[in-house]
Parts: sequence; C-alpha cells; structure tokens
Amino acid sequence: MLMRKIFLVAMLLTTMIFTGCGGNTGDKAGGAENAGAKKIVVGLDDEYPPMGFKNDKNEIIGFDVDLAKAAAKKLGREVEFKAIDWNSKEAELKSGRIDVLWNGLDITPERKENMLFSDPYMDNRQIVFIRKGDEQNSGIATETDLADKAVGTQAGSTAEAYITGNEALQHSFKEFKTYGDYISAFMDLENGRLDAVVCDEIVGRYYMAKHADKIDALNVIIGPTSEFGIAFAKDNTALRDEVQKAFDEIVADGTAKKISEEWFGADLIKVKNS
Repeated sequence: MLMRKIFLVAMLLTTMIFTGCGGNTGDKAGGAENAGAKKIVVGLDDEYPPMGFKNDKNEIIGFDVDLAKAAAKKLGREVEFKAIDWNSKEAELKSGRIDVLWNGLDITPERKENMLFSDPYMDNRQIVFIRKGDEQNSGIATETDLADKAVGTQAGSTAEAYITGNEALQHSFKEFKTYGDYISAFMDLENGRLDAVVCDEIVGRYYMAKHADKIDALNVIIGPTSEFGIAFAKDNTALRDEVQKAFDEIVADGTAKKISEEWFGADLIKVKNS
C-alpha cells in the first residue's frame, strides 16, 4: 500500500511538472504558440551593406536590421540577428533555425514555392558597376555590351539567378565569377580582375558612396526590376501576419520613412497600392 501511495504521488508530481512546462512544448521556431513572447530570430548575410553588416565593433547593423528592430518593438518581442550562409537560406528557414529572412531578399516565383512572403516593401534593380575612370567599359549601355567582359556578382543573388538562367548572356562573357559577398566582388573590380559587377542598385550605390574615387555606377538595368520582401517558413502564416501588421504600423507612423532617409537620404519604402 505504501509503495502504491508513493507511486501515485510521483505520478502526480510528474503530471504537474509537464503541465507547467506545457506552454513551451509546441514552441518551434516561428511557431504560433507563445508567439507574443518568443524571440524572433532573423537570418541574414552579415556582409551585405547597407541591408545588414558588421560595423567596426563587430555589431550587426543595417537598413533592414533597423526595420526589423522597429517592427519587433511594435510586437513587444526581442529580436536576434543570426548570420547564415546565404546559399542555404531556404534550408535555414525550413529547419526552424531561423524564423525570418529579412535582408534585401527579392520576391521571385521560385522562392514563393518554398517560402511565405510579406507584402513588397522596396523596389530593387540590378545595375552595372565599373571602376572609376574606366573608359573602356564606360560605354556599356545594355546587357549585350557585357559580351567579352569579366563579370562578377554575389552567389545566390538575383543577379546570379538571372545570368545563369540566360545562357546566351552568360556564355557571351569572357568570364563569369560569383563571390560569397558583394564586397569581395567589388574588391576584384577595383583591382582589375573584373570589368563589371552586376549588383543590387541599393547595395552597390551604398558601397560606391564609401568608395567614390574607385567605383562608378552605370544606369544599365540587367534583368527585370524586382521587389524586396520579408520571408517566412511556408506554413508560418501566423508569424507572417504578425510581422506584416507591425511593419504596416511603422510605415503609417513614419518610422520606416525615417529609417530609409537615415540610410539612403530618401524615402524608398514601397507603400501598398502606390
């Protein structure tokens, strides 16, 4: 009888312990449970200025970082920024190691098959950058003028997807090189190992502003103009709706505009139905 009582007490205590912890059992990364309290983990390429990058104090800063912080503040939730291999971004999201991709991510039909997107929040063009004073390449006016040139871009970028999807264009190049980040591509451009870099206009112009004596931008659009969006796991509608609502609020109250003006000197935020 005594052993039976001890057994029943032990079972009761076990039930109470698991009941008390039950609020966390379904709290997967980005899940709906405890959504109001759970920290949001944002995956990003931390060498992608001005969207997300490390400063001289090794802190992750950037335009998209500031937007994410402002949205998280509206939600009353903490936010963590996690550097990832950008080529593995879909796997990182699907596995639950991150909750959100917020890092100058273009919305494409292919990506929409595997990820859930917010409304577009910014337009993005891919344009051509050359070395300052490079008269030989300054006459590039269309993508066909890139024939017989050494061209570079970032691996996993929209520019790479467009170029590799256009065999005639890619095969016209003297050389096509991809890099782990745009900074490395621009360094090769400056050192004469590339004739041109195809890059997101926003990213390239930010880099050019820091290296005005070394880089020039050509108003040559490569491929279609795309739109930036915030990405979530395909089945994570709850978190997408939460973040979308918070983002709409920081647009409405002028916070997003202020952040854009601080980074670009202009309001580049794409407003719904505008």
